[in-house]
Amino acid sequence: MPKMKTHSSAKKRFKVTGSGKIKHSRARTSHLMRKRSKKAKRHLRHADILEGGDARRAKVLLCMK
Repeated sequence: MPKMKTHSSAKKRFKVTGSGKIKHSRARTSHLMRKRSKKAKRHLRHADILEGGDARRAKVLLCMK
Protein backbone atom coordinates (compact mmCIF):
# COMPACT_ATOMS: atom_id res chain seq x y z
CA MET A 1 0.00 0.00 0.00
CA PRO A 2 1.44 3.46 -0.84
CA LYS A 3 2.28 6.04 1.77
CA MET A 4 -0.34 8.57 2.81
CA LYS A 5 0.42 12.04 1.48
CA THR A 6 -0.07 15.14 3.62
CA HIS A 7 -2.58 17.61 2.18
CA SER A 8 -0.46 20.49 0.78
CA SER A 9 -2.75 23.34 1.75
CA ALA A 10 -3.28 21.91 5.25
CA LYS A 11 0.43 21.76 6.03
CA LYS A 12 0.72 25.47 5.11
CA ARG A 13 -2.23 26.49 7.32
CA PHE A 14 -1.90 24.37 10.46
CA LYS A 15 0.81 23.58 12.99
CA VAL A 16 0.75 20.79 15.56
CA THR A 17 1.57 21.69 19.16
CA GLY A 18 3.62 19.46 21.43
CA SER A 19 0.47 18.09 23.07
CA GLY A 20 -1.04 17.22 19.66
CA LYS A 21 -3.47 20.12 19.33
CA ILE A 22 -3.88 21.91 16.00
CA LYS A 23 -2.92 25.58 15.91
CA HIS A 24 -4.04 28.00 13.19
CA SER A 25 -3.81 31.71 12.47
CA ARG A 26 -6.90 33.89 12.57
CA ALA A 27 -8.91 34.98 9.56
CA ARG A 28 -9.70 38.58 8.46
CA THR A 29 -6.17 39.92 8.88
CA SER A 30 -5.00 40.48 5.31
CA HIS A 31 -6.56 43.81 4.35
CA LEU A 32 -9.16 46.46 5.30
CA MET A 33 -7.54 46.75 8.73
CA ARG A 34 -8.10 50.51 8.98
CA LYS A 35 -11.75 49.84 9.82
CA ARG A 36 -10.91 47.73 12.85
CA SER A 37 -10.23 48.99 16.34
CA LYS A 38 -6.81 48.61 17.92
CA LYS A 39 -8.24 46.04 20.31
CA ALA A 40 -9.67 43.92 17.46
CA LYS A 41 -6.38 43.99 15.56
CA ARG A 42 -4.45 43.05 18.69
CA HIS A 43 -6.67 40.01 19.30
CA LEU A 44 -6.25 38.85 15.69
CA ARG A 45 -2.46 38.66 16.10
CA HIS A 46 -2.51 35.55 18.26
CA ALA A 47 -2.98 32.02 16.98
CA ASP A 48 -5.95 29.91 18.04
CA ILE A 49 -6.54 26.20 18.67
CA LEU A 50 -8.94 24.23 16.45
CA GLU A 51 -11.68 22.36 18.30
CA GLY A 52 -14.27 19.70 17.62
CA GLY A 53 -14.90 18.47 14.10
CA ASP A 54 -12.54 21.02 12.58
CA ALA A 55 -9.65 19.59 14.58
CA ARG A 56 -10.57 16.03 13.57
CA ARG A 57 -10.70 16.99 9.90
CA ALA A 58 -7.35 18.82 10.08
CA LYS A 59 -5.73 15.78 11.71
CA VAL A 60 -6.93 13.58 8.83
CA LEU A 61 -5.53 16.04 6.28
CA LEU A 62 -2.21 16.10 8.15
CA CYS A 63 -2.13 12.27 8.28
CA MET A 64 -2.26 12.18 12.07
CA LYS A 65 -5.13 9.67 12.19
